[in-house]
Amino acid sequence: MIVRMWELRAYPEGLTDLLSWLCEIALPSIEANHLHISSEVFSSTDNRVVVISKWRSNPQALPDPPKHLVARSAHSWDFTPVDR
Repeated sequence: MIVRMWELRAYPEGLTDLLSWLCEIALPSIEANHLHISSEVFSSTDNRVVVISKWRSNPQALPDPPKHLVARSAHSWDFTPVDR
């Protein structure tokens, strides 16, 4: 399993629209992939948005968000489970 963390910062006035775009357009575009397991969306009080998605392999990138909503572009990192 691979876990992808995707993070960006929205403009304060764009946070609601960014979350709508993410939940209505971006996430459905990757959830159809047969390698996708699940996704969760989080937001913070400083207008950051994080998506944690789990994949069987080969994570699919989220589409680029509308630029007028984004104060800092998206970054992503992939993680694998640690045996403990």
